[in-house]
Amino acid sequence: MRPSKSPLLSLPGAVPAEGPDEGVAAHYGDLFREQRLLADGTGFVDLSHRGVVTVTGPDRLSWLHLLLTQHVSDLPAGQATEALILSPHGHIEHALYLVDDGETTWAHVEPGTQEALIAYLESMKFFYKVEVADRTDDVAVTFLPAGSIVPAPQDVAVRETPYGRDLFLPRERLTEFAAENGPAAGALAYEALRVEGHRPRLGLETDHRTIPHELGLIGVAVHLQKGCYRGQETVARVHNLGKPPRRLVFLHLDGSEVALPAHGAPVRLASDGPEGRQLGFVTTSARHHELGPIALALVKRNVPVDAALLVGEATAAAQEVVVEP
Repeated sequence: MRPSKSPLLSLPGAVPAEGPDEGVAAHYGDLFREQRLLADGTGFVDLSHRGVVTVTGPDRLSWLHLLLTQHVSDLPAGQATEALILSPHGHIEHALYLVDDGETTWAHVEPGTQEALIAYLESMKFFYKVEVADRTDDVAVTFLPAGSIVPAPQDVAVRETPYGRDLFLPRERLTEFAAENGPAAGALAYEALRVEGHRPRLGLETDHRTIPHELGLIGVAVHLQKGCYRGQETVARVHNLGKPPRRLVFLHLDGSEVALPAHGAPVRLASDGPEGRQLGFVTTSARHHELGPIALALVKRNVPVDAALLVGEATAAAQEVVVEP
């Protein structure tokens, strides 16, 4: 279940987002200006549509350590991390963006995924002294870009990362926060900078068979020297004995095309033309204030790294390596 629509959709110029970001603003009237503001460390992004899950209790970190791909048993208070929950076959099922404040582990997750995540966590509690709660209805995730001088409220949990800070803000304070710390930037600006940063997103860069190696998440959300967890055999086997079947790439798209390619648009070798064999698909596309149209895509591992690509029927694309073949 998703939270109700953000109150910030009533701000001047707000245009509602669609798809996975439904419930917040896509933009507030000027997409490129909003991107430039974020790139300069100004403003904030309303991510209040994201799910929020907390874990409390004295066993919370040791228990999560058993379930997640990340080493969290000794996670220092205030240190941000990322983690996955995998299927028994090593496919990505959940992505968690975590921080522990010394008493509570906070995580935000993709919109609408928190119920399935909580159901899994509840099924794994056994005798551990932990409590899992869905806080989506009363806590709103708010993003401050890197370089922002906005002070984080002292009574909220904060995830500080190289690209910005995630605030777990009481939902009733969201309107007041926006009035004091604007201007607001929309989800499209946030997504453009995410694509530029090669940061994958569950449900966009993943499908039912994605393994962490394909997205460059080994060492980011997957710790290779921790104890057992579901799906670990696949992680270890691919890391030690083989290569993933696909790899994430960053695409510079031909700027003469009016429309951006949709999620799932086929990727082929340009030399083979639009009738050639599909070698991958676009996962996210965006318009960047400096780079123009860009995208992330999953392609077969053996696609030459210097090959010119064709997206859809006619969009030329040059690739940058994200995950080594």
